[in-house]
Amino acid sequence: MEPQPSSPAQKSDTRAHHFRFHLPHAHLAPVFGNDWFALKAEAFARFFGTPVFLVAQTVLVGVWIIFNILFFTKAWQFDPYPFILLNLAFSLQAAYAAPLILLAQTRQADRDKAHADADAQHREALAEASSERQLLAAQQTAQLVELLAQNTRLTELTNSLSERIAQLTSEMHSHVVARGDTGAAAEK
Repeated sequence: MEPQPSSPAQKSDTRAHHFRFHLPHAHLAPVFGNDWFALKAEAFARFFGTPVFLVAQTVLVGVWIIFNILFFTKAWQFDPYPFILLNLAFSLQAAYAAPLILLAQTRQADRDKAHADADAQHREALAEASSERQLLAAQQTAQLVELLAQNTRLTELTNSLSERIAQLTSEMHSHVVARGDTGAAAEK
């Protein structure tokens, strides 16, 4: 587990490090570009699919139709029954909306692909780091097993040397005691 950054600068560095695979694709972030028109076009394309737009357009069309049906006098009726102006407004709206929506979908698909590629690179880097950690852990485990084996051999050697020292001490003690007995008997 990685240590948690404590300062805002460290948090920023960690975030930048985390998104390092996404940086080559940063130019795809804005759908239509970064200028004023691009921002307005993206806002318009995003607004087109909202419930607010659908409700507002339905209300506007309803008012348009009701106004033109209820006011039978030619003075107030600006778009009579076949509603040619309304059809023209819908055609104009479709002429602008369709390319903007298609452009947004195409760019979103490009962004999704770029992010998927960056995520795949990130997963590969994580898998490689995990493999390296597993290899290091295996090497350290092998070293520990070897050190334990050496420790066992040293313990066995120490034990055999301790037994040999005890045996030699016992032999020397019996020789010293035996000499002491023969020396005491000779003095008598």
